[in-house]
Amino acid sequence: MRTYLDHEKLDVYQLELSFIGWVTPLLTKVKQSGSSARTAEVIDQLDRASLSALLNTAEGNGRRQRQTRAKFFDDARGSATECAACLDALVAKDICGEHEIEEGKQMLLRIASMLTRLIALFESSSSSIVREEPGDKDDGDEIEDDDEDEKEEEKKL
Repeated sequence: MRTYLDHEKLDVYQLELSFIGWVTPLLTKVKQSGSSARTAEVIDQLDRASLSALLNTAEGNGRRQRQTRAKFFDDARGSATECAACLDALVAKDICGEHEIEEGKQMLLRIASMLTRLIALFESSSSSIVREEPGDKDDGDEIEDDDEDEKEEEKKL
């Protein structure tokens, strides 16, 4: 049985991984098209921003202080919107068509929305924590009291 770290259970983290899987062939295609140095900068930035969103989500979820978690999720959201801007730039430079980036933009919209919810939850003054349980179909942020969470951890020991 595989053991999962907490960030791997987040739907947004899994969607960010899916976006990286989606964007990688696009990056390869654009690189192989013999594009200009300015285009190379856009695809390099897109590659780095997609990885940054994923890594900030993972790191943020590993932080214990609420405000610090919110900051990392906010940074991840910024990287996701940066990815969307890079995709727009590829269309504006006539390197890709709108139809080629539509799926990626839809993923990024969902990623940004999910991160916005996480930011709001951790910026609030509530003492609840957010956990996503496997199998949740509604982007499943489940809120539990700290005491209940501690009891669950004690049962596992």
